[in-house]
Amino acid sequence: MTTATMNANQALWEKGDFTRIAATMRESGEALVAGLGITAGMRVLDLGCGDGTTALPAARLGADVFGVDIARNLVEAGKKRAQREGLTNCRFQEGDATNLGELADRRFDLVVSIFGAMFAPRPFDVAQEMVRVTRPGGRIVMGNWIPGDPTLVAQILKISSSYAPPPPEGFISPMTWGIESNVIERFGAAGIAAANISCIRDTYLFNSPQPPAAFVSDFATYYGPTMNAFAAAERDGRAANLRDELEALFVRENRSEVEGTTLIPATFLRVTVSV
Repeated sequence: MTTATMNANQALWEKGDFTRIAATMRESGEALVAGLGITAGMRVLDLGCGDGTTALPAARLGADVFGVDIARNLVEAGKKRAQREGLTNCRFQEGDATNLGELADRRFDLVVSIFGAMFAPRPFDVAQEMVRVTRPGGRIVMGNWIPGDPTLVAQILKISSSYAPPPPEGFISPMTWGIESNVIERFGAAGIAAANISCIRDTYLFNSPQPPAAFVSDFATYYGPTMNAFAAAERDGRAANLRDELEALFVRENRSEVEGTTLIPATFLRVTVSV
């Protein structure tokens, strides 16, 4: 499942070091997994797994977890985290959510993709592949950011896009996965009836030991989409404007009662598909 050459999506997610952002998402990852009804021996695919924010908690519950991510640095980071914990039931491999060709049909009881597969191109291919590798009676659970939502991540991406160059022709925004009608259409094309698709709004928490301005710096330094926005803004002499906008957003959304720390909720669309 390795990619022969680095595509644009791979370059984006290998550009920085998403582990620095993922570290602030661990608690919500564990809480989400705790509610999935995972039991020992369950076969779980974590698609767009990063360094294991949801894969490791699933493995701790006894599942046989296979994590796939397009970013090689995140795959290696996930392997190291699993090794440190002695989780031999949690494996990681480089792969593309649009083509999971090496994975057998109907292999997994549960396919999870939390803010992962939504960023892959060709969303209909992504839906098709997720359905293909899920056994009949199994489930797919996605977490997708919602376009236009006033909370953190949707606004980071909205602000960043206003500073970045226009996307290439034919580009489909990952945020379209946060629209229920699109979710139903994409899984419908993969053979799933609308009655077997549930979409609800849920909340993820970003919990950083740093103040908002420093947390913004982490996004500017380590989060691919924001890194690209800052590079473009720098060329246009607008980097300070971009930072000001992001810092205002982080300060406004911060719910932490502990001085010098940041706790920000972000709304997402939680999709559950019964195969």
